[in-house]
Amino acid sequence: MSNLLKILRAVADPNRLRILLLLRGEELSVAELQEILTMGQSTISTHLSQLKQASLVEDRRTGKNSLYRLTPADVSPLNEILSRAAHEVPEAPIDQAAMRRVVKKRQDKMRIFFDSVAGRLGKDYVPGKSWKSMAEALLCLMPPMVIADLGAGEGSSALLLSQRAERVIAVDTSAKMLEVAREQALRNGVTNVEYRLGDMEEVPIESASVDLVFFSQSLHHALHPERALSEANRILVPGGRILILDLVKHRFEEARELYADEWLGFSETEIESMLERSGFSNLQISIVHKEPETPQFQTLLAVADKAS
Repeated sequence: MSNLLKILRAVADPNRLRILLLLRGEELSVAELQEILTMGQSTISTHLSQLKQASLVEDRRTGKNSLYRLTPADVSPLNEILSRAAHEVPEAPIDQAAMRRVVKKRQDKMRIFFDSVAGRLGKDYVPGKSWKSMAEALLCLMPPMVIADLGAGEGSSALLLSQRAERVIAVDTSAKMLEVAREQALRNGVTNVEYRLGDMEEVPIESASVDLVFFSQSLHHALHPERALSEANRILVPGGRILILDLVKHRFEEARELYADEWLGFSETEIESMLERSGFSNLQISIVHKEPETPQFQTLLAVADKAS
């Protein structure tokens, strides 16, 4: 009974009842309640303090402000009182309309911010926005499959793919690279990646045994890229898919010495021709990224299918 008496005392004041009706629909700050109810800050704060003492409202910090809301617990006497008050308090409809205007101002403030940064949002830092997080999200859409990562290097792509893959076969010509990759997998508790020493032009994988072949910035290291693509076609199951991320053709000759690049990237036409000659169809090729720093390397994405 004491709990019910507390509630009744708290809602006995018409203005506190109006505040509760507002907080039933939206979290609001003291300043927003002032604007809606046209009351002074001290009056609003006093009412909120009394409602908190009755355990009817709670607050949470958002930066410099606090937002108030009804206590989540289901207080049936309060629910019944508010349901009746919504129809019987004469100011309730006006309060609700004013609340909608206040909430719209809050939304407009956010919209104005995004309007102000339109066109440069991707160039500025945005907390929590990263290509890795985007890749992680997109991986959730990938069905379990057997994937060959050709030219796997230290295995970062293989580890990422392993989260959703049935099995990943990581192939590289460098025993040292594969040793680092195995250690990474061990540290992360990954057990569905198999590491094989071999050349992407003579892939140590059985014919028609993988669902997806992935080249991530590795094809330009092949002595004969078209042979690597033909090998990819061989190991794919009918209807399997190839995915290539590589550099667009450039003139940065130093890449041969700095990164052991055999080819200075590929044009879209070159990739298209090699894929078609290697037996792939349904080609989709596009340039997906350009680095801002000189020499402004660009990344090409190519996706194609092996005939069913």
